[in-house]
Amino acid sequence: MWLRLRQIALVAEQLAPVEQALVDVLGVAVCYRDPAVATFGLENALFPVGNQFLEVVAPTREGTAGGRYLERRGGDGGYMVICQTDDHPPRRRRVAELGVRTVFDRDMSDYSLMQLHPKDTGGSFLEIDAQLGSHGLDIDGPWHPAGPDWKAGQRLDRVTGIGAAEIQADDPVAVARRWSEIVEIPLTRTGAGHPDGDPGLKLDNATLRFVPCTDGRPEGLGGIDVVCVDRDAVLRAADRAQGALPKGTVQVSGDNQLLLGGLRITLV
Repeated sequence: MWLRLRQIALVAEQLAPVEQALVDVLGVAVCYRDPAVATFGLENALFPVGNQFLEVVAPTREGTAGGRYLERRGGDGGYMVICQTDDHPPRRRRVAELGVRTVFDRDMSDYSLMQLHPKDTGGSFLEIDAQLGSHGLDIDGPWHPAGPDWKAGQRLDRVTGIGAAEIQADDPVAVARRWSEIVEIPLTRTGAGHPDGDPGLKLDNATLRFVPCTDGRPEGLGGIDVVCVDRDAVLRAADRAQGALPKGTVQVSGDNQLLLGGLRITLV
């Protein structure tokens, strides 16, 4: 069985500023807005990044899970790590064996999804989904959450993929071990935050890193690595966006890093 990082979700108090920041800075385009998320009191926008996706969700009413997450983490930021598998039933069996609860679990004609409870995984929301039907296993195949024609929104002149997700936790090693149990991928060491490197999981197309909470925010999805083909264009656009968008929506913090909608973006 393989497991790919297919989608990263952000949550924001307001959709429009973060959507505009993604478009202006990363040069991506909206490919879909899912009307089904209204059931959960949300609105959203999906953006292709190569053959992966960024999603932004924002509450449209009081008392939503997204709104509570915003309060807990102190504002906009990373929300969910969404992976694609080629074989969903064994993944479900594994989750049941470990006693991990699901927040949302559904089978559709073309798609199966399983969103795990963050209290049972630690770190962040982890979702494991499967795209069914014709070309469902293709590396750039269909992806139900991104709508029927996601390639119409694909833009490749600045960014072409998501190479890593960084989950921050009070005990990164313990959370990494838990995720390793769930996805049945052995731990590796990556980065330099730990004397032996931060614990990590190597998926088929990306790496998940587990790091300490060092930014003053609690556990959650802290950042991602975005694969660039034109880093200079991204940084120039980010400089412009800092002044044009609401304060804090975009912040440049170095030659290869910026904060966008509360999520650290490392340009690689």
